[in-house]
Amino acid sequence: MTPVPPPPPAAPSGAAALFGDRLPHAERFVALLADTGVGHGLIGPREVPRLWERHVLNCAVIADAFPEGSTVIDVGSGAGLPGLALAIVRPDLVVHLVEPMHRRTAWLAEATAVLDLDRVTVHRGRAEELAGLLRGPFVTARAVARLGSLARWCRPLLEDDGLLVAMKGSSAATELEQDHDALVALGMVHAEIREHGAGLVDPPTVTVCLTFAGAVESRSDPTRPRRDGAGGLDGRRQRGRRPRGSGSAHRR
Repeated sequence: MTPVPPPPPAAPSGAAALFGDRLPHAERFVALLADTGVGHGLIGPREVPRLWERHVLNCAVIADAFPEGSTVIDVGSGAGLPGLALAIVRPDLVVHLVEPMHRRTAWLAEATAVLDLDRVTVHRGRAEELAGLLRGPFVTARAVARLGSLARWCRPLLEDDGLLVAMKGSSAATELEQDHDALVALGMVHAEIREHGAGLVDPPTVTVCLTFAGAVESRSDPTRPRRDGAGGLDGRRQRGRRPRGSGSAHRR
């Protein structure tokens, strides 16, 4: 007998405050995560009761890092976290989801169609494989790799003076300090640890925001990190295509 998926959790009060009239889209996203997201292994069944707080709200609050109408590339998108959450809360954003596994990109394409997110494009491939094909002013990632490795993969996707918004937890400052020299070698000119969503998520979401300038080989001396409260793209795309396979074993 096929197990019945657990019901999606009800939206907490903070969800309405954050999503506003986009709340029905967010609720549908949570329902997809609790259903096919679990069935395809993108989300563990034990995560269902905390889908809002730990996953969707936790990701959506970083939307304040991106100016109006920005293009954002989400590397290692997995279950669409943070990419789909950002596209829902900020429909002005142009969002590119980068994911190497076909089953995951199939699920992302299906979710994008169901949620009617016409400014989202899914790309199948690793970040380093899309260098020269996909480029934008902002790149983000959640639970992909430590900062040094993540920046090495993402740097070629960033335009000059581009910003990498890496979602990190309590290890943010330590990781930034340990990987500092490698980041300088990649052209980092500024580093900042930010908190997002105070009063909406507990604890607030922490990001490490790294600004890169010049060519990948640039070795400018960056400002040491401080703590703050606060076009033309191509690639292998799956926008508007009906996926042929089921989901994948991946947990975000």
